[in-house]
Amino acid sequence: MKNIYKILLLTLVSVSAFGQSSEIKKANKLFVQRAYVDAADAYEDVANKDQQVLQNLGDAYFYTNQMENAAEVYRLLFLRHEGNIAPEYHFRYAHALMGTDQYDEANQYLSNAMGENVDFSEFEKQLDTAVPHTYTTNQIMNNSASADFGISFYGDRIAFASTRNQERPIYPWNKKPTLDLYSASIDDEGELNDIVLFSDEINTDEHESSATFTQDGMTMYFDRTNEKRVKDSSGIRVGHISIYKAEMVDGEWTNIEKLPFSSEEYSVEHPSLSQDGSKLYFSSDMPGSTGGSFDIYVVDVNEDGTFGTPQNLGSGVNTEHREQFPFISDEDVLYFASDGHLGFGNLDIFRSEDDFSEVQNLGSSINSNRDDFAFVIKEDQEEGFFASNRRGSDNLYTFTREDYVPPVVDFEDRETNIETGRQQLRDVGNIYFDFDKATIKPESEPTLNKVVDIMNKYPTLEIEIGSHADARGSDQYNMQLSERRAASTLEYLVEHGISRDRLTSKGYGESMPLNDCTQPTGCTAAQYAKNRRSEFTIMN
Repeated sequence: MKNIYKILLLTLVSVSAFGQSSEIKKANKLFVQRAYVDAADAYEDVANKDQQVLQNLGDAYFYTNQMENAAEVYRLLFLRHEGNIAPEYHFRYAHALMGTDQYDEANQYLSNAMGENVDFSEFEKQLDTAVPHTYTTNQIMNNSASADFGISFYGDRIAFASTRNQERPIYPWNKKPTLDLYSASIDDEGELNDIVLFSDEINTDEHESSATFTQDGMTMYFDRTNEKRVKDSSGIRVGHISIYKAEMVDGEWTNIEKLPFSSEEYSVEHPSLSQDGSKLYFSSDMPGSTGGSFDIYVVDVNEDGTFGTPQNLGSGVNTEHREQFPFISDEDVLYFASDGHLGFGNLDIFRSEDDFSEVQNLGSSINSNRDDFAFVIKEDQEEGFFASNRRGSDNLYTFTREDYVPPVVDFEDRETNIETGRQQLRDVGNIYFDFDKATIKPESEPTLNKVVDIMNKYPTLEIEIGSHADARGSDQYNMQLSERRAASTLEYLVEHGISRDRLTSKGYGESMPLNDCTQPTGCTAAQYAKNRRSEFTIMN
C-alpha cells in the first residue's frame, strides 16, 4: 500500500512539473516573439516563479509601460535573488520605481546600475536653478483609442505616426495596429482636424513613423520596419528599422528608396533634417554605438543626393543606454530623448548645442516620470510639440515656452502668510473620476487650477495627492487604478508649472471610502462615485 501511495505522489508531482514546464515554455515563446502583453498574462499563470520568470515578467510589464506592475515584480525579484541580478535589471527597476514616484528607493538601484552615487533630490534642486526655460503643456485631444507620436512640421500642417488604422496587422508587442503616417491641422482648441492618411506608397503593413521634410516640402525622410526578420545575438528574429527617402512628383510621393547606411542587421531611425537640408540626424544601434544601444548620429547630405559617412555625436550626448528621437532646430540646437542621462524617469527630453559636448535636461515643467520624447520646436515662436505616455499610452502634446525666472520670495512675509496658504488648500475640494478611469475630467480642472494658483503664491507648500477607488473590482486592480489616478492628478499640476519635488502621489485603492459602500453591490451609482476621488493633503 505504501508503494502505491508513493507512485501516486510521484505521478502527481510529475504531472504538476510537466504543467509548470508547459506554461513556462508558452510564456517564453511569447516573450521571445516580443508579444509582451500576452507574455505577461502567461507568466502570471506560472505558479512557482523562478528568477528567469520574474525577470521576463517584469520586463514584459516594463516594455508595455505598466510601471506599477513592473515595480511590483522587480521588487519580488530583488527580494528573492539579491546579489545575483544583472545590472540591466537594477537599471529597469530604478526606472520603474521612478515611474511610480518612488524616487528615494530608485536612488539605490540607479546608483548600482550607473556605478556612481545618484541623489535625485539634489539633481532636481540643481536643475530647478539651471533650466533656461519653463514650459506650459497641453495634451492634443485624441478621440480614438490610438497611440499617437512622432510629430513633425509639414508646411502649415503637421505629420505624425498613429496606430489608428484598424485595417493594419496587429503588432504583438502592444496588441495595437502597426503604425501609419498621417498629416493633419491643429485648431486653436488643440484638436486634430482634417486627418489624412499618407498614400500607400508611404504606408505599408509594416511600421512607418518619424517623418521629416525639406523646407520646400518636396523631399521626405521617414522610418519603416524592415520586412525581413533576421536573428539577433540571442537567436531572436527581429525586424530592424530603416530610413527611407521619398520625393514629391506631380503631387504624389514617389521614388521611395532606402538610405544606403540602413541595414537588415541593425536599426537606423528617427530622421531629422537640418534647416538647410545639408545634414540628417538620426538614431541607430549600428556597430560602434555606445554600449551597443541607440546613439545619435549625423550624416552629410550631399548636393548630388548622395550621403557621407555617418558620424557618432560622441560621449557628450550618447550614453550606454538609449538616445533616440533627435530633432535639430532652426537655431542648430539638438533636442533628443534619453534614459541614460539622469532625469525624472524613463525617457526624458534633453538639449545640446555648439559642439554637443554637454547636455541639459529640459526640466520638470515638460519631463515626467514616464517616456517623454519626439520634441520639435519653432524657436522663434517659442512653441512646438512632443509625445509622452505619462497618461498610460503615447499621446501628442503642444507646448509654449518662456524664459525661466526664479521666484522671488519675501522671507519676512512668508511665515505671516504660509498659514493662509495652508488654509486655502484645505478649502479646496476633491476631484472625482469616472468609473474605471484615471483621466482628468474637464469639470475637475477649475479645482486643480486653484491648487496651482495657491502653490504658485506660496512656493514652500508641499502636498500629497491621495487617490481612491470604489469597491467594485479586485483589491489589487483598485490599488493600481488609484495609483494611476494619483499619477494623472500629479502630472496635471506639473504640466501647469508646479515643481515635481513639491508633490507626492499615493494610491489607497478602496481602503478609505467616504461612506459605507464597501461591497461591489448594494450602493447607488452616486454613492460609489463619491469614493472615486483624489484628495490633497498638506505635507509641510
